[in-house]
Amino acid sequence: MSHQAQPHEASEPETPHLDFAGTTPYEDYVKADVLTHLQHTLSDDPGEMVFLVTTQVMELWFTVIVHEWETAAHALRSDDVPTAVAALKRSVRELEALNASWKPLGQLTPAQFNSYRSALGEGSGFQSAMYRRMEFLLGEKSASMLVPHRGAPRVHAELEKALAEPSLYDEVLRLMARRGCAIPGPVLRRDVSRRYEPSEAVEAAWTAIYAGDENAELARLGEALTDVAELVWRWRNDHLVATRRAMGSKPGTGGSAGVAWLEKRAQKNVFPELWTARSHV
Repeated sequence: MSHQAQPHEASEPETPHLDFAGTTPYEDYVKADVLTHLQHTLSDDPGEMVFLVTTQVMELWFTVIVHEWETAAHALRSDDVPTAVAALKRSVRELEALNASWKPLGQLTPAQFNSYRSALGEGSGFQSAMYRRMEFLLGEKSASMLVPHRGAPRVHAELEKALAEPSLYDEVLRLMARRGCAIPGPVLRRDVSRRYEPSEAVEAAWTAIYAGDENAELARLGEALTDVAELVWRWRNDHLVATRRAMGSKPGTGGSAGVAWLEKRAQKNVFPELWTARSHV
């Protein structure tokens, strides 16, 4: 009788390298130990940890989105539209993750929020320097928003620089002008430290782009910007709904008007002519 071959035994996977002289390479790169020890709650309520970590996660997403939009603005200055569009598309995925951060907070009842709200003191989201840089890149400029950061020289200097630089949309309009679109001189020479105001001529330029080849480079840039603008609008509305659910119409922390302020913000679209031009195509 022939001897039957024994089934091949699967070899055990190799043991990963476990012995390091100091911290692990993962820790050296990610700084996880730093990140996971930044949570210092100020109340005994167990829900405060969720609020604090979620807010910190939002700050990290703000940081990467600012990086993407600054990358896009730099690329547009160099007429490199593919690199700009790639950065904008990455930021769309990141904005989706940022907006999902509202889910842990979106179901808070007034009693749950009030149990640790006093721990915030005068702290408020509108004081976030990185979120302010996001707003500045979108063209929502306001010199008064530097005031809360006067006591932090490095942060104040970064915001002051961002205020004085062209926004992402300013760079888009300058590119359109270089590509032959009829962007008025006053729009191109405007004071970029002030909030962008819509222009009928810019609306007409976007109308012409959208009436043409939908695969043209400027049309694809316009759609990438529209994706960004839509998610910014959703962020503002999700913020409004979460706040209204948790605290109704009471004044916000830090002296803000709370829901009334958020309602005003939620009514505004960024890159406005990209929306109004669609009515004329």
